[in-house]
Amino acid sequence: MEDWLDPVYDAAGMGAADRWAIEDQGVPSLELMEAAGRALADVTAELAVPGPVRVVCGKGNNGGDGLVAARHLVSSGFDVDVILLWPSDELSPDSTANFERLEGIEVLEGEGALSQLEGSGAVIDAVLGTGFSGEPREPVLSAIEAINGSGAPVIACDVPSGADASTGEAVTSVRADATVTFHGVKAGHLVNPGKGLCGEVHVVPIGIPPGAPEGDAAGLISDRVFEVLPRRGASSTKFTSGRVSVVGGSKGLTGAVCLAAEAATRAGAGYATVAVPASLETIFEIKMTEVMSLGVGGEGPALDAASEAAILDHCQRAAAVVLGSGVGKSEGMPDLMASLAGSIPVPLVIDADGLSALAGRAAELEARTAPTLLTPHEGEAARLLGIDSEEVAAHRLDTAVRLARSSGAVVVLKGDDSIVTDGERIAVNDMPAPGLATAGTGDVLAGICGAFLGHGLDPFTAACAAVRIHTLAGSLAAEWLGSAEAMIASDVVESLPAALSSAAAHGGDGRVG
Repeated sequence: MEDWLDPVYDAAGMGAADRWAIEDQGVPSLELMEAAGRALADVTAELAVPGPVRVVCGKGNNGGDGLVAARHLVSSGFDVDVILLWPSDELSPDSTANFERLEGIEVLEGEGALSQLEGSGAVIDAVLGTGFSGEPREPVLSAIEAINGSGAPVIACDVPSGADASTGEAVTSVRADATVTFHGVKAGHLVNPGKGLCGEVHVVPIGIPPGAPEGDAAGLISDRVFEVLPRRGASSTKFTSGRVSVVGGSKGLTGAVCLAAEAATRAGAGYATVAVPASLETIFEIKMTEVMSLGVGGEGPALDAASEAAILDHCQRAAAVVLGSGVGKSEGMPDLMASLAGSIPVPLVIDADGLSALAGRAAELEARTAPTLLTPHEGEAARLLGIDSEEVAAHRLDTAVRLARSSGAVVVLKGDDSIVTDGERIAVNDMPAPGLATAGTGDVLAGICGAFLGHGLDPFTAACAAVRIHTLAGSLAAEWLGSAEAMIASDVVESLPAALSSAAAHGGDGRVG
């Protein structure tokens, strides 16, 4: 794993770390459970409102963590009730040991006890742990419904019950206000829909010694990725800094090309050019000062087959190409985009309408010999794979990997949990920037990706760095505007210099030229 990625666990990886601590290092499993339950109690004590704390326990070790938390909360002066969904004689061995240590706590058993949750000061969800996947069944379904309907702060133990810790997938799940997880973050905490069910995630140590197996399910993009960003030196020229060409534009959609080209130059490209419909070239000449334009094709409102040869000639001299920004949905566009994607000989970013034009044709991209980077949102990813967007939303991690493998490309599945994958390596961005949920910011990201590819970065690294810089620029734009809601895409472009300055402060020391 790249050293600028922080390890992320899945269920199997976390299980391996637990077994290593217990079997190889001799750490008693009850000590790990004690530390986990104490941390769970501490977070619950901070969030609880007046009223008794109810701890809803499953029969596995997740329930045992909840029993430890109950004991610590009582010792801190809280009124605590424990609800067991299964009879106490079905508890796991470690959970049984902690059940026998309970004193001064009322224990209720069975689904009927769930009616007691109303009026709670807090509810601890200690039902299902990291090993769960699929769709919950009774009595867990009733427990999830009761916990969500309690009206109390909900604190999940390790992962909200019903959410898959390895993928973030969830059919029916607890909606937590906070999640207390142990030793390391799990992929399900970072990827939607699981991310949106966790509330604030607290990662706490529980005594697993240093040297434990690290999570390798995915990597969390850290600011250390900024160290790979090239920077201009004394001998750099506009040519060695990389030329990015943006191919796109159509009547009513000229802004997409402008945003992508301007973002590329702000992100460090030596210069940018655009290949646009000849009938619209004057618009681009007026709108963009630093970007050179080439009008191609006839007098129609969009690119067409007659423009293909000129576009290919234009792209020959580029270090990277951004294809598809604002090309529209004219009748011949799918064949033109497929032909261009198959013929452009340099690193290629395909975005926006270019992705939609390739609906159902992702596999055709595998024949490309130069690097390819796709930047779809959920709808575009669905069209590329010929599936429903609801399926993408429910299985984001799996969809991104499927698309990368079928296309031979690096994929950025955009969202507030943007996923970058080449089909094997997986990286997730956790930096929040809600202001990016506005039209045109995807074009900005495509331009940044083009600039980093043009610098010579490999597509996986370029995509991860671009996602991080893009999000940082969005965060900075919202900060100086004073409102994420008021932010527009050009604000993100204007904030790129500040984002890159921050990146340089984190040690970016590559050299261009």
